[in-house]
Amino acid sequence: MIDKTSLSMAQAISKVKDGSTIMIGGFGTAGQPAELIDALIEHGARDLTIVSNNAGNGDMGLALLIKEKRVRKMICSFPRQHDSWHFDTLYREKGIELELVPQGNLAIRIQAAGAGLGGVFTPTGYGTILADGKETREIAGKKYVFELPIKADIALIKALKGDRWGNLVYRKSARNFGPIMAMAAATTIAQVKEIVPLGSLDPEHVITPGIFVQHVTSVGV
Repeated sequence: MIDKTSLSMAQAISKVKDGSTIMIGGFGTAGQPAELIDALIEHGARDLTIVSNNAGNGDMGLALLIKEKRVRKMICSFPRQHDSWHFDTLYREKGIELELVPQGNLAIRIQAAGAGLGGVFTPTGYGTILADGKETREIAGKKYVFELPIKADIALIKALKGDRWGNLVYRKSARNFGPIMAMAAATTIAQVKEIVPLGSLDPEHVITPGIFVQHVTSVGV
């Protein structure tokens, strides 16, 4: 019997290793798996490379992980905002690396990893410092930059509901990066509001099939 449910967040996170590359879903706090991040902080893994749209908000979730100096490098598209003070402080002190990736490029590079592609040509970033050292090409009269896929050891994502096979449905815009991160990571851990009986999810509503999910854990209401 296939059963991907974990008894606790700690159990789901337990195999994360120092030096791992971890994708964290969310657009700001929308869709951010805050409880899984708390479990990651408690777990104690260090020297992490984090792939996320943002670099944390306030004093919780990803921002707290950064504050605790567990993150060696951030790969993100929007690192600075009014409450990203922990990232700002560490970056100015040269305590954290940053790879700045335009949001569309971030998404397509993650998608490329999930699709098993060797990379993609994109016009975004051509002619800027973000293209320095990268292959460029003219295709049908337009300039492009070659971008490599972004893969991860672990993806931490948030969904609305899941079943024991790992099938997931999301709530509106909280879906954001979750589905593509699940495809691009070797191991995907999903936190859901509710684990439902097998067969109760409408197949037409399943966004992430269970084949891309290794662990499902519930945070309740």
